[in-house]
Amino acid sequence: MENKRIKFGPAGLGPVKDAIKNLENLKKLGMRACEISFTYGVYIKEDDAKKIGETAKKLGIQLSIHAPYWINLNSAEIEKVEKSKKRIIECLRIGTFLGARYVVFHPAFYGKFSKEETYENTKKEIIELEEIRRKEKYTPLLAPETMGKINVFGSTQEIARLVRDTGCHACIDFAHILARSGGDYKFKETFDLFKEFKEFHIHFSGIEFGDKGEKNHLPTPASEWKKLLRNIPKNKNVVVINESPSMLEDSIEGLKICKALSESNSLPVKTPC
Repeated sequence: MENKRIKFGPAGLGPVKDAIKNLENLKKLGMRACEISFTYGVYIKEDDAKKIGETAKKLGIQLSIHAPYWINLNSAEIEKVEKSKKRIIECLRIGTFLGARYVVFHPAFYGKFSKEETYENTKKEIIELEEIRRKEKYTPLLAPETMGKINVFGSTQEIARLVRDTGCHACIDFAHILARSGGDYKFKETFDLFKEFKEFHIHFSGIEFGDKGEKNHLPTPASEWKKLLRNIPKNKNVVVINESPSMLEDSIEGLKICKALSESNSLPVKTPC
């Protein structure tokens, strides 16, 4: 049997009324993952989430969630922190009905706090979220994301430290890492930081960046797909969610490139995708 370790999919499912049809289309196109974007709010209700989750499971498509953008676990205003946690908790709740594996979120901004103060404040809130997750028996894993702007909390080292100190998972966004570092994906260093994971949840796309880091997501060049695929550890499962403006087309291209590299023995393991 082929060891299909790498799953590709887009960062968007579309409106509820089209969700089942869109999942069926993703299956036909060879996609085995999809991240549901709750970036402006949780738009799927409980009953619909159950139906969508059942369909995704039947089709072999792994779901994840991107939580709303309006999250800051390090705000000086307690009300904003509490609202941020409520948004994450609602994603965990609906994600449980969806059967989603991860809830991805942008964890914090430095604001007026030092980097260490920001870390400690964010850690405290994630520990509390983990306690709620376990108490309520919510099944998705919390996955704070590596961030692309240098003035935003979320370097690879900060996220890895959160994983170690809170027991959460992580979303590794290599486009963000490239932007934040000024041009280096840091594949080996990053995979080593998270080597305890059995599965990597990755975001990937083209990206425009400057001195302050990320500017815009761009279509994903074939050359960049090849760099990622040639650096994925051979003994890990991987989900690659594409966030480019052409996310579905780019995901299809990524799968195509993965198969071509595998057939030419250019990847660490035969038939990984």
